[in-house]
Amino acid sequence: MAAAPSGLSAPVPGGASPGAVAVWEWQDEFGKWRPYQGSVCSYIEQSFQASQQKGKRLGPGPANNSIPLGHADAMLAPYVIDISSLMQFRQDTGTMRAVRRHLFPQDSAAGQGVIWEWQNDEGGWSPYEMNVCVFLEQAYSSGHQHVDLGPLGYNYDINLISQVQTNKTTLYRRSIQRRLDTPYPVTAATGPLHTSTACSCQQCLLNSGTGPITTRYRHSINLPSSSGVPQVSSRTTAVSSSGLGFVPYNKPALSGSRSTSRLNTLGAWALPQPASMGGPSTGGPSTGQPISNGVSVPNLPVAMPKSSKVNQALAGWWKSLMATVMDPAAAASTEPELVVSKYLEELQDAPPDEDCIICMEKLASPSGYSDAYECKTIRPETVGRLAKCQHTFHLLCVLAMYTNGNKDGSLQCPSCKAIYGEKTGTQPKGKMEVSTFPRSLPGHEDCGTIKIVYHISRGIQGPEHPNPGMPYTARGFPRYCYLPDNEKGKKVLELLKVAWKRRLIFTVGTSSTTGESNTVVWNEIHHKTEMDSNLSGHGYPDPNYLDNVLAELAAQGVTEDCLRP
Repeated sequence: MAAAPSGLSAPVPGGASPGAVAVWEWQDEFGKWRPYQGSVCSYIEQSFQASQQKGKRLGPGPANNSIPLGHADAMLAPYVIDISSLMQFRQDTGTMRAVRRHLFPQDSAAGQGVIWEWQNDEGGWSPYEMNVCVFLEQAYSSGHQHVDLGPLGYNYDINLISQVQTNKTTLYRRSIQRRLDTPYPVTAATGPLHTSTACSCQQCLLNSGTGPITTRYRHSINLPSSSGVPQVSSRTTAVSSSGLGFVPYNKPALSGSRSTSRLNTLGAWALPQPASMGGPSTGGPSTGQPISNGVSVPNLPVAMPKSSKVNQALAGWWKSLMATVMDPAAAASTEPELVVSKYLEELQDAPPDEDCIICMEKLASPSGYSDAYECKTIRPETVGRLAKCQHTFHLLCVLAMYTNGNKDGSLQCPSCKAIYGEKTGTQPKGKMEVSTFPRSLPGHEDCGTIKIVYHISRGIQGPEHPNPGMPYTARGFPRYCYLPDNEKGKKVLELLKVAWKRRLIFTVGTSSTTGESNTVVWNEIHHKTEMDSNLSGHGYPDPNYLDNVLAELAAQGVTEDCLRP
């Protein structure tokens, strides 16, 4: 372990931790850890301690081992942390990331609610991992003017007087700031304390920033091992609709096999970052129910708002209104009851002794959404099976899931993510331009380059967006993206055109870079936005990128079959 700079203490060895505070963190797309906001951490820690007191072990467990983050922050409603696997799961997209829990002294930055942040390319502020916050606060309180973050795995010098971070290799400078927030929760738990430089405890070794990050798909990236805070140009920043941003490449994918209706998973997760907070994550191997590429997803309840009778009436009014301006046949094809009956077959025999993973009630019992959804054609106890993947759910639960989604006439299995029908997204109106030029991309010297330019302007959110009627912003447009002008690159381009027409490239959500909500963000189909370098991880060379993006397109239902007449 690298020695701390002069005057700063090394980590306290493991043992009893009187006066400790617990900090829960998530791992971002570059393998670095970011703390949850103090108030969110307090809720997570309270739930975690409650589960420990009930004797629940860290391993596969029942649904009440999960922590719905929407209870701590309404902006995090789609996200659940599964204590069994220390994973966060986004229930509407299936995105997973890991989380970790560290203990710090109560008199440290964490205990005082001090957060150190760096300024990102869009002018917002992103928090350092808590180890760095504690280290910087200790140096700041001791009167140090300069500190080196090298011992913590970051290639940066920090000037605490001018509050500037400098990349020691590129000399690129960023502003930093010190901010007071909610102190992190005090806990009576025992374990190693973390105070400044990189810790050698087992958890840190297993969950260090250089360890594996798992996502739904295998990727490859070429980031220098010293890379800490990502340096991404403002026009090339990529953020997914889940708030994750670009998923790290060159990381192993999860693998596993289906065993029981309850699935064991470890992997990596993604959480959106409201402006006031950081986001979450951890990495590791996984066993569980596979998606088509062998990646596993935890069986957590699909948390959807249980609409009131008034909401259902308003939804019916809106549907009737839209029917007057839509093609009647098209409107009928997206009717929730018709969509459910089209893709699911009602079971005539007794249902299996399993839980419905949407409501987490036994399939032999009525749907957990029977008190919120009324349907004349579907009884609460009716169970159906999806035709292709054979996964089984309450029909009323599937109806509720569809009603709370995009209502585009397609269904996506919440268990294996198989798509039924043609999936469309919520991308705002815009323009996609394509051109070619002879200059080569690094790693593709045998061909020219395809340039894609996306244009989207600010506007008003429609009924398919998070906040209908409210404005949305469109930062960083036009956005420039690059593909090699070879056979596979041309195939990716044609599939991206299909994804664009289906409104799948972008969506309206929360930016993980700035924390801004109601803004246009990337939607889990990753693009290369650097041409001459790979400093941000979004450039070339990357020998596996084309295969990876083909897998991501397939996950959205965009495959070579879409190109056939």
